[in-house]
Amino acid sequence: MTGSRFRQDAGQAFPVYITVVAGLLFLALAYLAVGQAAVNRSGAQTAADAAALAAAQDRRDELVGKWVEDILDPTKWEAIFDGDVTLPPSCWRAEELAAQNDASAQCTQQGPLAFAVEAETDKSVGHSVVPGTEKFKSTASAKAVIDPLCTFEKPADGAHGDVLPQLSCKGRDWDLDPDDLTHLPEPQDLFDVHLAAD
Repeated sequence: MTGSRFRQDAGQAFPVYITVVAGLLFLALAYLAVGQAAVNRSGAQTAADAAALAAAQDRRDELVGKWVEDILDPTKWEAIFDGDVTLPPSCWRAEELAAQNDASAQCTQQGPLAFAVEAETDKSVGHSVVPGTEKFKSTASAKAVIDPLCTFEKPADGAHGDVLPQLSCKGRDWDLDPDDLTHLPEPQDLFDVHLAAD
């Protein structure tokens, strides 16, 4: 009698055990899907950040090149440091960097010294217990800005290369000799490039 009752209780407990195990397995798979989505989202953000910074750094390098080109005409410096000059577009660098991070990017220049990027991962989250994840691609946005780091005394009209203004760049002074321009500030001395809030 007791043995029969034990077998009956064991038989009733088995379906409950199977249900609990199946529930735990489903939860584990759901957590895995959430983890996959988080990794995919992180990849999209990395791609967006790198792309925005790449575009801004390319623009900074173009500005530095323009400054070196016009260094003997300090009346043009202010426009260069403000980014108010015509230069080749820089968004191609954002697209290139996004591709290197397995993503595509839509880049927009916002004013002369900022770039906004929307990135989408090339790969989807993948198959999981959550329906639709096999087609879901993560997106992220980022913005990078260029900050001029230097101040100088604006020259009088007509000044052209005889005496160059002293550049004060983030606590360091540069006395530029128009007859010896071999030691110039580096791009990072002239401009700071960093991510900013959208």
